[in-house]
Amino acid sequence: MTAEYLEVSPNARKRFITIIVAGVVLLAIGLIVAALGIGAEHHEGAVSAHAAAGGHSTAGHEGTAHHGSPVWLKRFIVSLWHNNVFFTGVSVIGTVFMAIQYVAYAGWSVLIKRINEALSAWVLPGGILMVVIFFIGLFNHDIFHWTLPGIMEKGNANYDAIIAGKSGFLSIPFYLIRTISYIIIWVVFTNKLRNLSLEEDLNGGTEYFHKSITASALFLVLFAVSSSMSAWDWVMSIDTHWFSTMFGWYVFASWWVSGIAATTLCVIFLKQAGYMPYIKESHLHDLGKFMFGFSIFWTYVWFSQFMLIWYANLPEEAVYYNQRLGGFNGQYTWIFFFNLFINFAFPFLVLMTRDAKRQMIMLKIVCVAILIGHWFDFYLMIMPATMQAENGFIIEIGTALVFLGSFLLLMTKRLSQASLVPVHHPFLDESVHHTT
Repeated sequence: MTAEYLEVSPNARKRFITIIVAGVVLLAIGLIVAALGIGAEHHEGAVSAHAAAGGHSTAGHEGTAHHGSPVWLKRFIVSLWHNNVFFTGVSVIGTVFMAIQYVAYAGWSVLIKRINEALSAWVLPGGILMVVIFFIGLFNHDIFHWTLPGIMEKGNANYDAIIAGKSGFLSIPFYLIRTISYIIIWVVFTNKLRNLSLEEDLNGGTEYFHKSITASALFLVLFAVSSSMSAWDWVMSIDTHWFSTMFGWYVFASWWVSGIAATTLCVIFLKQAGYMPYIKESHLHDLGKFMFGFSIFWTYVWFSQFMLIWYANLPEEAVYYNQRLGGFNGQYTWIFFFNLFINFAFPFLVLMTRDAKRQMIMLKIVCVAILIGHWFDFYLMIMPATMQAENGFIIEIGTALVFLGSFLLLMTKRLSQASLVPVHHPFLDESVHHTT
């Protein structure tokens, strides 16, 4: 088996840069539109209707997003947070997927291992951005209401008894320690597995494979804890009054299926570009089964969380869904149902047959749908509690395109730095002759 290297053509780089430029242009248009207040009447009507119906934000500031920065700036800051949480999660799944394959002694996936390694290129820049955006959001408390001065001090005008009860966990220094800890863990193990993989390419033998299994087992234990806690910190603490014991699993399921879709899409694009000749329908079939199965898993977690809250009908829990199902004059209702369609019904129906999981065009369509769908999933998690009725899409999609172009530049750069075929992996032969 000979090494095979990806050559990222100047045209490909131009396309990625074009995506970034298009995002910047769209972002600028969105910021100008928001700053001029175009469409603000509709938003104000939605706020008034929500307030008249007795609605309020779980963040504690009733029916308005005018707290903090100007709306256009707040939308930009929240959008940065939304996109970075999504892309960082998708990126770390590259390492998680690879670690699971190691501890399972899986042979079929060896040929796609380098794509998983490349996918994790965003973990470090994403982690740095997480801290930077958090500090930017602190200036006017645009993302996290619990960072307001005096909110945990009895007698202060901003005092909130419920948030004060969570003061042991929701403190800025402790929050930063946790966030930095997650990123360090993810970066250290991402780099460890990558370096072992590259050394194996150079030197051969089984020593690196067994070291990778040990590192993967430890990483998966740490990730099981850190992924749930990061979901609480980065997403659930935005809805400060609300909590769900299933939320860590829910966010992980969204990241996980998005990461598998991104991996599958990369495999297909490389295959269609003439690379990875040993990838067969059997490999695509297995990736398709992963997407099919974990779309159902995401839906299972979604339904379990929704059903339990609906059945109990406790106001402090139900407010989360009231906001997203009819709240703010129904601004998020269509996204709520679209979320279910694109993340469950569509992949479930399209990938139901064996043949569909083995056809590149069907897989490509489903991968794109899943990635768009789960981007909207995170939008629905973050926007109602931060922007209330002042939400929009031009700024958010512009920001997403900037992140996407940057992500693709970093990922393809890492992908081109090592052979696409891990030539000395002990299970390489099994992967080449994999059949299903």
